[in-house]
Amino acid sequence: MRAVTWQGRRKVSVETVPDPTIQEPTDAIVRITTTGLCGSDLHLYEVMGPFLDAGDILGHEPMGVVEAVGSAVTELKPGDRVVVPFQIACGSCFMCDRRLYSQCETTQTREQGMGANLFGYTKLYGQVPGGQAEYLRVPQANFTHIKVPDGPPDERFVYLSDVLPTAWQAVEYADIEDGGTVAILGLGPIGEMAARIAANRGHRVVGIDVEADRLKRSGAWDGVETYEYSAEIGDQVRDLTGGRGPDVVIDAVGMEAHGSPVAKALHQMTSFLPDPLAAAMFKTAGVDRLAALKAAVDMVRRGGTISLIGVYGGEADPLPLMTMFDKQVQLRMGQANVKAWSDDILPLVLHDADPLGVESFHTHSVPLEQAPAAYDMFQKKEDGAIKVVFKS
Repeated sequence: MRAVTWQGRRKVSVETVPDPTIQEPTDAIVRITTTGLCGSDLHLYEVMGPFLDAGDILGHEPMGVVEAVGSAVTELKPGDRVVVPFQIACGSCFMCDRRLYSQCETTQTREQGMGANLFGYTKLYGQVPGGQAEYLRVPQANFTHIKVPDGPPDERFVYLSDVLPTAWQAVEYADIEDGGTVAILGLGPIGEMAARIAANRGHRVVGIDVEADRLKRSGAWDGVETYEYSAEIGDQVRDLTGGRGPDVVIDAVGMEAHGSPVAKALHQMTSFLPDPLAAAMFKTAGVDRLAALKAAVDMVRRGGTISLIGVYGGEADPLPLMTMFDKQVQLRMGQANVKAWSDDILPLVLHDADPLGVESFHTHSVPLEQAPAAYDMFQKKEDGAIKVVFKS
């Protein structure tokens, strides 16, 4: 089969690799029809090389049609149309019983001290081959799937793998009160979808980014006000809220925020070290680019909530704990627990009015073979690239 493989920093290629096979009775094989390119994939493209090997198959936002199932799979059959969540979960362990599927104890990467295995996402999360491919082996297939009906186009459903539940969890964790204001830092796919979800619920939404294309696109959505990020953004947002600050700030940026030159330099230096040394530095002395998180702490009102959904990876991040403590800020975070939210989201996805605009959410739809150019375009934010999907 053909698959998108990691080959080094800022280098991916589409290669012919062996077709996946049933390895465990709980496996399924899915023929991929559509899969997404995620902002998290750019972390692999840019800074997470020490935890990857050349030839690793990328991607964690797939959907398609079941081709084969293992002998213990009772919830799927060949021909079923499914979305595959980005995390692999059993559905029945201590953590899964608490709907913390991203912490599944059956698939936890214990040797790395990390949570549930993820598709296409480094040795830290199991080094499981990903979904930017023609076929995907799905472990724990009885639970690691979302069945969707035939008929509507893939674009109605593919975001159930990551974008929709991740954005949904960001808003749920924010626990925005009726009439409350939420500021969203970062209007990439997750931030923009979080803005749409919050606006759909009737909240006041303030979207913030540095990219003109993202500001224009989100600002066109009913109920979303947009502002360009600057050093004065905290004062601007406080002015919008009577001097108090928003009730909630969602940080949808994560580890590669603009405005963190020292951490950016460290990221770039680390990428040139030998993998064992670079990996050790990430695990013990890694520092993220924290401009977005610090802006969130600055602007959120006293007693407010920061919902952190952007990916961070640092072990030595210097958080402004004195300010957070003084302002009595609540901080909620974590990988999205995809299937905790899918039943709530699916009716909106299936609604004829498409209230979250999922069918037209992508900016680019390209064949899988064009993945290297798409990665480059997305990383450089060229041609208005905000959400790219691949077609197998």
